[in-house]
Parts: sequence; structure tokens; C-alpha cells
Amino acid sequence: MKAVVQRVHGAKCDVDGKTVSQIEKGLVVYVGVFDDDTDEDIAKMARKVAGLRVFTDENGKLAKSVSDVGGSIMLISNFVLAGRVTRGFRPDCTHAAKYETGREYYEKLAALISAAVPTVTGVFGAHMEIEVRNDGPINVVIDTRELRS
Repeated sequence: MKAVVQRVHGAKCDVDGKTVSQIEKGLVVYVGVFDDDTDEDIAKMARKVAGLRVFTDENGKLAKSVSDVGGSIMLISNFVLAGRVTRGFRPDCTHAAKYETGREYYEKLAALISAAVPTVTGVFGAHMEIEVRNDGPINVVIDTRELRS
């Protein structure tokens, strides 16, 4: 499982011209599910996203999590994150999870994160327009295959 996490002042997700979710201060998390991901990957990702310290403390250090600052999370499915561009120029998404598995894991991830932090989602499999007001910018890539804890 791979995620790109952005610290934001706010974000909005529209599908078919209608707003389906929005947040103010918090994190936008784009997540891709791989065909070999497991429940352990979901748990690792949820723990890391909810605890990620990318907000500044009174000394200007990145020391606070999204819950520490009263923020929320917008979780957006993005199967192309499971793609590779090692050959050619088009992402090869053959290692992305199949639709039903990807949806199941995405929903499990959303449920785990929302148990710790207020969380909204996009619409799995839909064409979404995401409007983001980046804060920093601060962007972090998380790959569960690389996590030690």
C-alpha cells in the first residue's frame, strides 16, 4: 500500500460537479492498493497516517499530528499510485489490486483512520476533482513495504 500525504489548509472533493467531501486544516491522503497488500498493510498505513507528525509545535518543529492540531483527513483512492514507470512513460498498473479488493481495503483503511481522526473520503473508482490548498507544501510518501513500525 502506498500513500501520498499532503498537509493542507483545506480541500474539497467533487464528483459529477457536486461536492462529496471537504475538510479544513488537515491532511489529504491519496492511497493506492497493491495486489499483494494484506490486513497488516492496512493497519500499518492507518497507524502511520494518523500519527504522522507534520504540523509544527510552538518551536516551529514538525512535532504534532493531525489530531494534535484538531484537523481532519480526506482519504482519496488513487490506483495509479500502485503503478510503475520503470519502462516507458505510461504507468503500468498491473500490480494494483483488483477493483473489489481495492475498494474493500480502501474502506477498511478509512474505517481504521476514522477511529482515530475525523475522516472523509472521495468516491472509490469515480473521476474526482480535488481542490487542495497546500500548507507548506509538506508532502510525504508512505509505502507499507518500507515501514519498520
